[in-house]
Amino acid sequence: MAAAGGAEAGVAVSALRPRLAALGRRLGAPSGAGDEDTFLAKGSAALDELKDLCNKGNELPSTLLQLYAQAVLDITYFEENQLVDEDFREESSLQKVKELICILSEPEDLARECNINEEAINILGAELLECLYWRKGALLYMYCHTAKERSEWLRENIAIFKKCLSDGVHYLMKMLSLRCPLPLNEDVSFQDKDTARLLSEGVFSDTHLLAMMYSGEMCYWGLQHCGEGKQESLETIDSVSNSDLGCRLQSVSLDFRETGKNLLTKYVAVCEGPLKGQGWNTTTAKQMLCYFVKFHN
Repeated sequence: MAAAGGAEAGVAVSALRPRLAALGRRLGAPSGAGDEDTFLAKGSAALDELKDLCNKGNELPSTLLQLYAQAVLDITYFEENQLVDEDFREESSLQKVKELICILSEPEDLARECNINEEAINILGAELLECLYWRKGALLYMYCHTAKERSEWLRENIAIFKKCLSDGVHYLMKMLSLRCPLPLNEDVSFQDKDTARLLSEGVFSDTHLLAMMYSGEMCYWGLQHCGEGKQESLETIDSVSNSDLGCRLQSVSLDFRETGKNLLTKYVAVCEGPLKGQGWNTTTAKQMLCYFVKFHN
């Protein structure tokens, strides 16, 4: 067993080294980063720690991969904020978004590459993996939010826009599916009934609720600008636009109307149920639900 563990650690270290070098180059590239940027500082510290652990060569692969995932999250967060501050420049932002999504996919890719006989969620942990998917989905949400207002670009790049929406929704739905809802039964007792209801709906944090709203809103944009979309798979769009935003081909289709309706119905039910009076607004979600119904009719 010890020999097997050492072999796994060796594979992880070999796979990590080029990725750490690439992250280090990104760390040195950002412009406009002051010494006070805490995310870059945290990312830099994590990289230094990872290099030391790789040189020692006796750390558990799961520890290395978790630390790598955290470094990726910190360093890319700074770059995402730059994109937002620049209002996603039309001439360069799509390529940058694709790059960041590829980097955010690396920790899960690395877990597979290391041939560790465990699922990525068991290696990285649910919260880290959720965060990686959330960041990919939220980045595409922010990009599409800006891109949909550029009417000329939208006319010329509708397939790319649809691909961005579809990928964004899938990333957020994956994030929402990583942890199983806690069933309500006699064996599980909760002092707070509202908390029990939230957990039974799979809402473990505010971010889970935002993921529902963002997903529903992207489906709404898709229906507005692209039609229902359920007949066209992402593989077809990929071949048209050559924009594999997840760095690997996904051959799945997405029914914008049905998916959006389900997500927003759940969002409204949670906000007006266990979270009633907690400051969550459902007005926009209800307006979009009405649109889904009218579109269907």
